[in-house]
Amino acid sequence: GTEKTDQDQLKAIFEKYARNQSQGEKLMSYEGFINDYLGLGITDENVVRLLGSCADKSKKGAISFNEFCALELLLSSADAYYKLAFRLFDTNGDGIITFDQFRHILSCTVANRIAPFNFEGEFVKRYFGEKKNRQISYLEFSEMAKVVETLTSDKVNFAYYSAFTDLLSDVDIIEEIFIRATENFGKDTITKEEFLQTAQLYSQITPLEVDILYRLCERNDWTGSLSRSDIQKLMPDNLQHCSNTIPTRLEPTHVTSQDTVTTNNSNRGFFTNIAESAYRFALGSIAGAVGATAVYPIDLVKTRLQNQRGKLVGEIMYKNSFDCFLRVVKVEGFFGLYRGLLPQFIGVAPEKAIKLTMNDLLRDKLRNKNGQLPLLNEIISGGTAGGCQVVFTNPLEIVKIRLQVAGEVPGLRLSAGQVIRELGLVGLYKGARACFLRDIPFSAIYFPAYAHLKPVFADKNGSNGPTSLLTAAALAGAPAASLSTPADVIKTRLQVQARQGQTTYTGIIDCAKKLMKQEGFRAFWKGAPARVFRSSPQFGVTLATYELLQRYLYVDFGGTVPSGSPMALAHQPLPMSTESPYISRNPDHIGGMKLAVASFVGIETKFGIALPKFKLPS
Repeated sequence: GTEKTDQDQLKAIFEKYARNQSQGEKLMSYEGFINDYLGLGITDENVVRLLGSCADKSKKGAISFNEFCALELLLSSADAYYKLAFRLFDTNGDGIITFDQFRHILSCTVANRIAPFNFEGEFVKRYFGEKKNRQISYLEFSEMAKVVETLTSDKVNFAYYSAFTDLLSDVDIIEEIFIRATENFGKDTITKEEFLQTAQLYSQITPLEVDILYRLCERNDWTGSLSRSDIQKLMPDNLQHCSNTIPTRLEPTHVTSQDTVTTNNSNRGFFTNIAESAYRFALGSIAGAVGATAVYPIDLVKTRLQNQRGKLVGEIMYKNSFDCFLRVVKVEGFFGLYRGLLPQFIGVAPEKAIKLTMNDLLRDKLRNKNGQLPLLNEIISGGTAGGCQVVFTNPLEIVKIRLQVAGEVPGLRLSAGQVIRELGLVGLYKGARACFLRDIPFSAIYFPAYAHLKPVFADKNGSNGPTSLLTAAALAGAPAASLSTPADVIKTRLQVQARQGQTTYTGIIDCAKKLMKQEGFRAFWKGAPARVFRSSPQFGVTLATYELLQRYLYVDFGGTVPSGSPMALAHQPLPMSTESPYISRNPDHIGGMKLAVASFVGIETKFGIALPKFKLPS
């Protein structure tokens, strides 16, 4: 069964989605419950109202915390599936269903619009009486809900007969449920209550069928628990011989995508795609600014070390990264660590936004027919994104670097405007080829590594929290930053204005040759530790912020959502097999709420109550 849910945790989740208030009490709207919390993606307001009322026991038009808890408890019960469907028809919340309520709900279905239901048929008379004034209780409804066409029977109790015949036809599913129950409870025999708890995940089996099953297995030595041999006695000979070869489909479907979970985007228009890119660009700008600010002191230390020229003691200002950090604080003060931050802060926003947006865009476009993204296409997406950002990166880098090293000259006060005026438009792109040489390999390594590390650090439900996002993003930055350090050293040497007596360079090849000749191979790796310690946390903060912003400022464009996010877990498609249970892995769906989506979807697939636009995003 479902473990007892922590009320404090449930309250925190409720308040996260409860945006209305009445007389000091927080309330969750039907829209907030059905679409924001469950992620069902229903656009028909009438359907949202009908389904939302299933959680609103008092039928006041909004859901209180007590009603939210009551629904969670209901979904944890053995016959939750039928209780939820009963609530749909019980529009007054008084525990009974009248003919008018029954007609109202069925009239809203898609099937009724195509082939109107016969409300004058024998089926209606059987349950509601000749004058349609009989009221239906929950127990009667649990069997009535299965019947979706006019039926006639005068000699026997039809509900019992229908359940008995369905039980015999579903005996292979009964065995699957039994096997799952034995695994869940760790024993060879299963009680009726334990069987009901497991059967709630299967849409074909009703409580009455389970009751009949246990009645059929009663014998003189009956202990009240069902064994596998009891079930096999109910199977026809042909099924009994092949039962061990029938594959069981007991495991829920897991999200295995290492990048994003694709939603239905076949009908998306041009402007929708543009809006999605603009949305990603805006979030990428914010995330980039946050990431750059968080690690800027490390970046300054890296730049100072890479600009040290020569091998003689008198020419070496800093012994190592730590020594550089201490000297900057001592000579220039704490804010000396943030020298040149303003142009960095302004420029890094579009730079990171372009990189993140282009990577997401190309990953969407380069998927194969099965929706998978081959590793080569991941590398192409990342590398292209890295190349696109150079249009902003190079001017930003050259201004930032010149401001960072200006502090090494006593009394020199240099502003970003002075640097820009001195360089001019062409000068701002000095060292651009070296920038390409650094940024393309970096991104080609970084983004695939991050996409593959995310599922590694996801929890057992496939969910990535802030800590796992930060860890995956930071670890992915280490190899990308270290392997691209030689290109970064060359870029720094080309972009820094050489002082009197320092070596000058005419291009990438000339710089590489002089570095090797004058300073040796190790010069290509100067500042590598500082670069790794700067890039790893920066991209960790940037990517984690980017994904968290996509969650908290979520807009559904019908495109893709990050894997491991609540949207991805809520939007993943139902298993192809109806025997397979669908349990939500959205971290906000706890306790009985893990079964909420499956139960609402089951109202349509099981009972034939297909409401307009009632579907999960696929």
